[in-house]
Amino acid sequence: MDIQLIPVEQFQTFLIVTARVAGFIGAIPVLFSAQTPIRIKTALIFATALTLFPAMAKAVPHFDFSPLPFLSLIISELLLGVLLGLVARLIFTAVEFGATVIGYQMGFAAANVFDPQNKRQVALISQFQNIFAILIFLAINGHFIFFQTAVISYDILPPGQIDFSGRAIPFLMELASHMFTIGVQFSAPVLAVLLLSGLILGILARVFPQLNVFLLSFPINIGSAFIVIALTLGIVSTLIRREFDTLGERIIMLLQFLAP
Repeated sequence: MDIQLIPVEQFQTFLIVTARVAGFIGAIPVLFSAQTPIRIKTALIFATALTLFPAMAKAVPHFDFSPLPFLSLIISELLLGVLLGLVARLIFTAVEFGATVIGYQMGFAAANVFDPQNKRQVALISQFQNIFAILIFLAINGHFIFFQTAVISYDILPPGQIDFSGRAIPFLMELASHMFTIGVQFSAPVLAVLLLSGLILGILARVFPQLNVFLLSFPINIGSAFIVIALTLGIVSTLIRREFDTLGERIIMLLQFLAP
């Protein structure tokens, strides 16, 4: 196709669609990690935008494409993707939070590894649980939720009509508070066993004063924690999958709350 035959208005509409698609794809925690090359990210955004452009361009209203309004529109579309990414990221944050609590209680407070996805130091158990959550996310095709919602989003929230005066901010705060509840649910079985282990070791320390309970507690806590983690992987995967199954509904609800 000769690029000279493409109308300027149609090209600007394509940029608007590309901005929203970039926001949605950028919200996918797995595909847009820091370790993914920029060329792959850019190619994925433009390939997806070209694929979805015929279906999404019809819902884009006509605008006065002056420089400042057009730039603010692009920024608002990217901001929408950031908010959607926050909804998805809260699930992974809840998993990391619960695993961090487990790691500290079982004696891995200083055992940190570098997370290339977020470019920061995380607890060893947190990295394990995070990778486990990513595998579940990919196994249930969770990334397809963002592509499907990207097409539906134009019917719910047309470009340039984001409204923060509704229930969008309280809804995000509710999801953030729910994150701590999920983290406690993930860590509850291991914490219960570690509490019982500490109680038993405390009784042994009173019965046998010559027993070095401090050194004995490390292998017992680590071994019992790993056993409970292995036994409860099925329950944890069910909890994580339940949260991922409701991810699409939460994104649609957020779009509805952002609509005027």
